[in-house]
Amino acid sequence: MPNVIVIGGGPAGMMAAITAAENGNKVTIIEKMPSFGKKLLITGKGRCNITSSLYMSEFIKNTPGNGKFLYSAFQNFTNADIIEFLKKQGLEVKEERGNRIFPVTDKSIDVLNCFLKKMDELKIKYKLHTKVEKILIKNHEIVGVQTERETIKADRVILATGGKSYPLTGSTGDGYRMASEIGHMIEKIKPSLVPLEVYQKETCKQLQGLSLKNIEIKLIDMDKNKTIYEDFGEMIFTHFGISGPTILSASAHLIRYKDVEYLLKKQKIKLVIDLKPALTEEQLDDRILRDFKELKNKQFKNSLDKLLPQKMIPVIVQYSEIHEDKKVNEITKEERRRLVECLKKFEVNIKGFRPVEEAIVTSGGISIKEINPKTMESKLIKGLYFAGEIIDVDAYTGGFNLQIAYSTGYTAGMNCGQE
Repeated sequence: MPNVIVIGGGPAGMMAAITAAENGNKVTIIEKMPSFGKKLLITGKGRCNITSSLYMSEFIKNTPGNGKFLYSAFQNFTNADIIEFLKKQGLEVKEERGNRIFPVTDKSIDVLNCFLKKMDELKIKYKLHTKVEKILIKNHEIVGVQTERETIKADRVILATGGKSYPLTGSTGDGYRMASEIGHMIEKIKPSLVPLEVYQKETCKQLQGLSLKNIEIKLIDMDKNKTIYEDFGEMIFTHFGISGPTILSASAHLIRYKDVEYLLKKQKIKLVIDLKPALTEEQLDDRILRDFKELKNKQFKNSLDKLLPQKMIPVIVQYSEIHEDKKVNEITKEERRRLVECLKKFEVNIKGFRPVEEAIVTSGGISIKEINPKTMESKLIKGLYFAGEIIDVDAYTGGFNLQIAYSTGYTAGMNCGQE
């Protein structure tokens, strides 16, 4: 009976431990935090976006970071499998817009409890509050691990310590150090699914906390006059810039864009927000004209209540360069055209990314060139496996990153006991 040690108690580590135990291995899971699944608890704003209901072939398209590497893992353990796993533990799920799957209870703790229940059932041993210092190898083969307190023998080790995002949950990059000490290459660690900073900080401060729904965004490379990314949905203004679902997905594209650092420095990346995507410029102009006719004696600054959220009005007034006290019946056609342009093309220049600690996921990690995609075993060290965010793979928001954790965890657990 091989002795398997799993380092890391997040969704990837727990799934790996469960699968390895079900395949007849003796399993111990080691977690440096006082409890399991810290990061799982905060996903989906504490509701846990378990997975997506899309076909598994679509998951690869939604994984800009080395999606093709996950082909086998996604086949081994699908979105239907995680739903079935939770159902067997007594938890039903529901689908919300954007193909997102949540627990019916809307509580991430209920998802975590399904994993803990199964681990108890399988009598998986665990050590909490225990930090692994190094992975021990001899002749390019696993022999055990060294914790801060003891040396533990092992035939197999599954490294599932997560990335560097949300360090308060325990993801502090320990796994990268341990893997590189035994010869693995680490691809540069960068933030993905991360809020963006802008040059127009004062504007964003004015709009801080304002959430915009049903807007359209475009990220544009001004040098090449090329659209890098476009999306429809929600965003929010913050004290440093912008965030929200559309912005987080945009960041995953931007981080991989050629010469991005240079373009950001030169203020050559702009975000264009269409505040009224359902209307053409002509339709919007007609709509404004109707409002103005109704309110003909009002000042411009008091005429936009039906069109815009309150917080947005002073900013749009300023951007349109129409005097705020001007009566709406005196506004010229040219001024109206400027107003339409402000609403259809509200622009900010992107300055950069928030730090990796604020990212939802980490881009970069253990090089996929050194991992067997069919088994998740290291190509350099016999008996060493990887699972989850520590691998150089990352996806958009919508449950895809959690599915990567289950699928790679399952694949590592399934193969680690087999000679």
